[in-house]
Amino acid sequence: MGEQESTVHSEIGGETAVSGIWDHLPRLTPRPKVSVIVPAMNEARNLPHVAARMPPDVDEIVFVDGNSVDDTVAVGRELWPEAMYLTQTRKGKGNALACGFEACTGDIIVMIDADGSTDPQEITRYVGALVAGADFAKGSRFVAGGGSADITRVRRVGNWGLNSVVNTLFSCSFTDLCYGYNAFWRHCLEVMQLPPTRAAVPQWGDGFEIETLLNVRVAVSGLSISEVHSFEANRIHGESNLNAISDGMRVLRTIGQEYSNQRRARRRRSPVPGGTAVARAYEEHGETGWVAPGHVG
Repeated sequence: MGEQESTVHSEIGGETAVSGIWDHLPRLTPRPKVSVIVPAMNEARNLPHVAARMPPDVDEIVFVDGNSVDDTVAVGRELWPEAMYLTQTRKGKGNALACGFEACTGDIIVMIDADGSTDPQEITRYVGALVAGADFAKGSRFVAGGGSADITRVRRVGNWGLNSVVNTLFSCSFTDLCYGYNAFWRHCLEVMQLPPTRAAVPQWGDGFEIETLLNVRVAVSGLSISEVHSFEANRIHGESNLNAISDGMRVLRTIGQEYSNQRRARRRRSPVPGGTAVARAYEEHGETGWVAPGHVG
């Protein structure tokens, strides 16, 4: 295990000293602004642990409260007095992340959990992958060096199945589709096309399907993805809002919708037999709702 790995070892609760993002990257590495998004709902008891592991040279923390009924916001303000504090506009982790992405100002955006299961000391790995050339740094519990103390057998099998479906349909090679610890350059937001945060009614992508939505759209766009090994610890206090069955079905539905969208997009881009007039009509009106020029229905 090298110097960087020993310093940012992801076994939460160990004796490893807290270090900065740039402490173990090459000295002349460019230093873009790093924003960390912390979505939190009723995590007051877990936040001190997360704060204790946060690299001191993070440029910006965007704290997104999910209408907590405990002291989550008060504890957050005490721990990170200079952070930006928001209240998400709807329910769900996806909406919380979208609100955070919209508000942050960093060149690099990091997604992290507030329950203590993801180690902020690993941020240096993600940033290292991005400054080395990747567009999107995808955390994985299932590559060498990664692991999980939290995942159940059912969730592991489900994740493997969903991985296989996505890799087959979209010609990618994810090892951990549903893990929420990721980082990316700001320009990735354009291809993510997240639901509007100001809409009053619930949007698809507001829930735990958000990770799948982001991963698939980034993969399909052709952006460079680098998997980063990560260790997932047990939640420290409280219970997760994740439901393996219902949220798994939402992920599966997301995969189906994204595949259908990609097929429609490919058909719209493909040449249409019958000349340019037909092609222009198809491009304008899509698969339905138009009549080919010169044709009477």
